[in-house]
Amino acid sequence: MNPTDLRTLIEETKKQLLHLQALGVEGVQFVASAAPAISAESQVAERKPKESATPATPKATTISKPAPFERQPASSLADSLFGSLGRAPDPLPSSNETFEEIHGDIGDCTRCPLHSGRTTIVHTEGNRKARLMFVGEAPGADEDIQARPFVGRAGQLLTKIIEAIGFKREEVLIGNVNRCRPPGNRPPTPEEASMCKPYLLREIAVVQPEVIVVLGNTAMKNLLDTREGITRLRGTFQNYKGIKVMPTFHPAYLLRDPSKKRETWDDLKKVRDYLDTTATSK
Repeated sequence: MNPTDLRTLIEETKKQLLHLQALGVEGVQFVASAAPAISAESQVAERKPKESATPATPKATTISKPAPFERQPASSLADSLFGSLGRAPDPLPSSNETFEEIHGDIGDCTRCPLHSGRTTIVHTEGNRKARLMFVGEAPGADEDIQARPFVGRAGQLLTKIIEAIGFKREEVLIGNVNRCRPPGNRPPTPEEASMCKPYLLREIAVVQPEVIVVLGNTAMKNLLDTREGITRLRGTFQNYKGIKVMPTFHPAYLLRDPSKKRETWDDLKKVRDYLDTTATSK
């Protein structure tokens, strides 16, 4: 073996040793045998014709033993190997508020321009000890008249979806990011949503549901503070302060494109299966 190959072998062996020690593998030692010195002169000599090369006297190469490995906590080791994975979100603190107190704080709201075109404020309704909550974007025309969320055609479809996964409508909680109907049923603007969102979060803190199903882009982006689209995140559990969140399509979108019902059903089956595994009375 020529000196260049031997030097490469030594360096690779040393790297493998350091890698095993970083992973916490014990009882691994590197024993260096005598090896010829890799000097500049010997490298030059290697490149000269053999008849003119003067062999150098081999010298022992001393490779110092690495310092003893200090075992790190699992999280620190993962960070060192893969980079920081980020800390888990802080759990949602419990709240002793009542819905009546929250709705009283909302009052006859005029915080954003939507108040000028509404008929009524549409509050969250349903079981205030619910394991499952549904959140949409804003009331439509029927909801604005009846002062109840999801009672129009989209709401009727949502009721069927709820029943299909083994719940009754009165067993779950249903609300929207915004409580006033936007003109023409357009999505609320970020500024409009920011006025209502704190009250929704206060309601979530009171109920502490196990799963929240967010219906459509607006609801998902507001609750999760994400720029990702619904088609990218739907069907995969997300996390809101320790609460599982399942993004899926809004029922109004399913009425426009029935082909998406299969994907929505797949999403809701995951919610059903998860709740089946954690079935407890709240």
